[in-house]
Amino acid sequence: MPDHSTAFPPDFLWGAATSAYQIEGSPLADGAGPSIWHEFAHTPGRTRDGDTGDLACDHYRRYRDDVALMGGLGLNAYRFSVSWSRVVPEGRGRVNPQGLDFYQRLVDALLEQGIQPMLTLYHWDLPATLDRRGGWLNPDSAGWFADYAQVLFRALDDRVRLWVTLNEPWVVVDGGYLHGVLAPGLRNPFAAPHAAHNLLRAHAAATQAYRAVGRHRIGLVVNLEPKYPATETAEDLAATMRADAYWNRQYLDPVFLGSYPPELAEIFGTAWPAFAAADLDALRQPPDFLGINYYSRQVVRHDPRDWPLAAARVRQARQTHTGLDWEVYPQGLTDILQWVAGRYGPLPLYITENGAAFYDPPQADGAVDDPLRRRYLHDHLRAARVALATGVDLRGYFAWSLLDNFEWAHGYSQRFGLIHVDYATQRRTVKASGKWYAEIVRGRGAMLCASETGEI
Repeated sequence: MPDHSTAFPPDFLWGAATSAYQIEGSPLADGAGPSIWHEFAHTPGRTRDGDTGDLACDHYRRYRDDVALMGGLGLNAYRFSVSWSRVVPEGRGRVNPQGLDFYQRLVDALLEQGIQPMLTLYHWDLPATLDRRGGWLNPDSAGWFADYAQVLFRALDDRVRLWVTLNEPWVVVDGGYLHGVLAPGLRNPFAAPHAAHNLLRAHAAATQAYRAVGRHRIGLVVNLEPKYPATETAEDLAATMRADAYWNRQYLDPVFLGSYPPELAEIFGTAWPAFAAADLDALRQPPDFLGINYYSRQVVRHDPRDWPLAAARVRQARQTHTGLDWEVYPQGLTDILQWVAGRYGPLPLYITENGAAFYDPPQADGAVDDPLRRRYLHDHLRAARVALATGVDLRGYFAWSLLDNFEWAHGYSQRFGLIHVDYATQRRTVKASGKWYAEIVRGRGAMLCASETGEI
């Protein structure tokens, strides 16, 4: 039996995460260019209530206050992303010094508070000028990305020790190129595999560029969701394997094993390209670490009406679900961490996003009590500790999210933050879950190790 009393390592990173378009606001300020998310959000009908990231959390102007809040929570790490078009407005060529300076000031402010930055180069906001040249469907996109990455490497590698190439390429492709619900809003099964392939080529190119000049570590962040069959029938088992290939293995097998899962050819049919062996070999650029974003699991049954997987989700009616109807299933985090370590070998892992959207009722005294989120974080941190106890090389945990923010096509209807944001006044209020997380951070997880009763 694993020793569940195992403490978190003394150098464990306790952090929170955000992304540029979701919190910064001022998307066109000081010489920045528009991104695909700026244009998508300003297209009628694309986001709930027509919400945009024009103001968001106004972090671009309030970053020092937000860093002070992180310090107050005791965080020793912060994961954020850079807006590509803020730094390189046309996506390539001319660098915008004011945009680059913002991120230099942010990093300096973090280090002054003893907070280690984890910098994500791409969190979905491709410069709009590059999208007009084909975006991730253009084979040149890998080179564009590597050139942009080198601008950041030269400017910040003396202060940033943890770099991330891409955040959740699965979401970029599934939402942006296959189903059209996210930027850039395409719905084309023939486009999706090429966009996925070029994203992986971009990861490889940026990783190679970093290893030529960088002094620290560079990784990849993927969203993973363990798949469980609804029944043991051959059809449900096959559907589960397709779902697992599409969601979990599509963006990891090429990077670690140099091949795509065979199920993808079945899923896409004639839309699946015949990639040359040399093209696949070039994708094999294992990262120095892997970031895992985990929110939920999926129970799967065969359903030929479900496009394109023929693998439908079976909602678990008696379980707690978040505001986005995601099942709360902490065991899935343990399972997926162990699966990654078993399939791809020992490598440093970080939980780079984990959190839940729940309705936060206002309180008369201004406090925000959010017991469901607190329970979610508690149970998932315990699940992470179980994985640690079984030998998984887990180096850190980043709660999603530091702040309530613009939740993509859902606009401002869903709140994930440890800190409540009143969007009308920009007032920040640390929620009960944030105060609880601060206690966990101060004790470096000791509270989680002290009892197995589930009391929080």
